[in-house]
Amino acid sequence: MDLFSATYDQHQVAPLAERMRPRTLDEYIGQSHILGRGKLLRRAIEADRISSLILYGPPGTGKTSLAQVIATKTTSRFVRINAVTSGVKDIREIIKQASDDLHLYGKRTVVFCDEVHRFNKGQQDALLPAVEDGTITFIGATTENPFFELNSALLSRSTLFRLELLIPSEIRLGLEHALKDSERGLGRYQVYITSEAWEHWINYANGDLRRALNALELAVLTTPPENGIRHISLEIAEESIQQRAIRFDKAGDNHYDIISAFIKSMRGSDPDAALYWLAVLLEAGEDPRFIMRRIIVHASEDVGLADPTVMLQAHAAANALEWLGLPEARIPIAQAVLAITTAPKSNSAVASIDRALAYVKKRPTGEVPAHLKDAHYPDAEKLGHGQGYLYPHAYPNHWVEQAYLPQSVQGETFYIPSKMGKEGKISPP
Repeated sequence: MDLFSATYDQHQVAPLAERMRPRTLDEYIGQSHILGRGKLLRRAIEADRISSLILYGPPGTGKTSLAQVIATKTTSRFVRINAVTSGVKDIREIIKQASDDLHLYGKRTVVFCDEVHRFNKGQQDALLPAVEDGTITFIGATTENPFFELNSALLSRSTLFRLELLIPSEIRLGLEHALKDSERGLGRYQVYITSEAWEHWINYANGDLRRALNALELAVLTTPPENGIRHISLEIAEESIQQRAIRFDKAGDNHYDIISAFIKSMRGSDPDAALYWLAVLLEAGEDPRFIMRRIIVHASEDVGLADPTVMLQAHAAANALEWLGLPEARIPIAQAVLAITTAPKSNSAVASIDRALAYVKKRPTGEVPAHLKDAHYPDAEKLGHGQGYLYPHAYPNHWVEQAYLPQSVQGETFYIPSKMGKEGKISPP
């Protein structure tokens, strides 16, 4: 739905994603939580006063680009090393040069290492003294959990910044910049892109701008013009990434129908159907955090006390999503879905709280029994607070009969345990 015109230098052979790397903080897209106006990291970069950093986040979120922005901004000597090919000897030579530059000329050195998780212990140990005494400022970028991959000494001397997946509007902004850029972009092409093609690329990118830029470049370069304009349809967008668009209108009924089918398949104990609808959601570009929220809800709503460990698996999958991102997180997410689907079912949790809420909404709130009132503040005993309270742990089986409900509510039952799974073996005394 948009018409772009740009000038393209045919001699530029680097991929579009590489050419479009930001040169300044103002060109940088995303990560406003750490690079927004007034944020600590932005202020440090603008003042050329950065300390050692570890940049951690999924692919395509701008770790290397941020390092290059720092390289253009700093007056320090900027050295880029490779975690695989730069051995201990190379690191020591860099440190010696950095030490000479610092002591002879007062010039600092910034050392950047992409995929720093590939550093072995010897390489990390070689860096550590120079980082510790300030001979070098170290910037490491990694897609892996740095708490697992880097030694604690190096981590403790660096500030960890986590980069997040780009949101759809940021992905689109990056694509639009590439289409408009007269120096590094796609130019001398007039490009018309349908709204369906935009949506397909943005969904496919899944927060990774590099993936979207690669698809855009291939589509534009391989589409012949019609009357000077290259029309990018959904079919061309699909071909550019060899991935079919799944019918999934996030604003329409189809979206809610698929979510409903996913939920009901878990509730109905059909693992194949639950996995199928999960795959549809993931392939259609649904926000994985939204999927995880539904999984957590139904771990409690549909399984609950019949198998309390399912809730733990759901939360573990949510945590894995935050640490891993997609596609790796699809595995623990699927595990949580299967745990819910194959577990014994109980809806006692949702039924019980809804029963209690319905009762409370219709009736006045009962008086807290005197023996349950707080007796920890001065003179509470004079009001009779806490008097007659029976401490359950002082009795056999850690239970003693006493009233916990207001007198006006006594005799009401809100929790009705099911006979399924573990819940069938437990019940209030």
